[in-house]
Amino acid sequence: MAEPTTAADLDLRLVRYFAAVAEHRHFGRAAEALHITQPSLSRQIRRLEQQLGAQLLDRTPQGTRLTGAGEVFLPLARSLLRSAAQATARTRAAAEPSRITVGYLTQLIVTPAVRELRRRHQDADVQTVHLEWNDARPALLDHRVDAVVARLPFPTEGLHITVLYSEPRVLVVPRDHRLAGKESVTLDDVADEPLPQVRGSDPAWSAYWRIDPRPDGRPAPGGPFIEAMEDKFEVVAAGEAVAISVGDAINRLRPDLLAIPLEGVEPSHVVLATRADERSRLVADFTTCARALLTGPMRAGGPDSA
Repeated sequence: MAEPTTAADLDLRLVRYFAAVAEHRHFGRAAEALHITQPSLSRQIRRLEQQLGAQLLDRTPQGTRLTGAGEVFLPLARSLLRSAAQATARTRAAAEPSRITVGYLTQLIVTPAVRELRRRHQDADVQTVHLEWNDARPALLDHRVDAVVARLPFPTEGLHITVLYSEPRVLVVPRDHRLAGKESVTLDDVADEPLPQVRGSDPAWSAYWRIDPRPDGRPAPGGPFIEAMEDKFEVVAAGEAVAISVGDAINRLRPDLLAIPLEGVEPSHVVLATRADERSRLVADFTTCARALLTGPMRAGGPDSA
């Protein structure tokens, strides 16, 4: 291993690459998320290890795992990236007081509120960005976005939450499922049906979408593990599980699946999240626009990834 460099020479781009591999536990998936090739990512990780003078990752037949040094460096890397993002965002905000970035999750449309904000503030730079299902709070706290339209539950510490609207939850089943002909179902109807489990998901989020435990205290049945939300409907279509989601868009988009109203459970809540200490006039005006115009589901043509 080459001599380690000084702290001032540490390349934050390489730190970001390492954090992605640590998150995905797989070079191929991390490279895809970073939009670079896998060989290039491997070279960049080796460069970082040379800069630090320590091996951070081990490749195994089961995937990629952190070494002891990697376990120590990961939380420090995340802190470095957070600090860098905050420094950039706050400096830019001071230089560009008329700038706002609005985040949104899959199939939650912010266009009406964004258009109204642009109409009200024609000199402002109003940007939008799609976020992953588990990125609402990190994106806000890292100052990558200034407001997020998302679906509860997600961690809300340090955030201000405004409920925009609610939607009933539904049970998604294959068209040939024994419950497919019913007008509605209850949890008792699926007491023993397996539900997909997303690896590494927030426990509160997983408990909400699996309704675990059930009202009588019993744990929800296990189910196939999936790596990404997009895999959920595939395992349902294959007959390996049923799933809890929202809306009936799946009925139009997947002829092999059916959404059935699920009775007796709390509806899903779509919210606007901002930083609790936010003082931006643009964010306040966007909140006003969102409350007035984002009052119900408007989907661009896909099932909610809940």
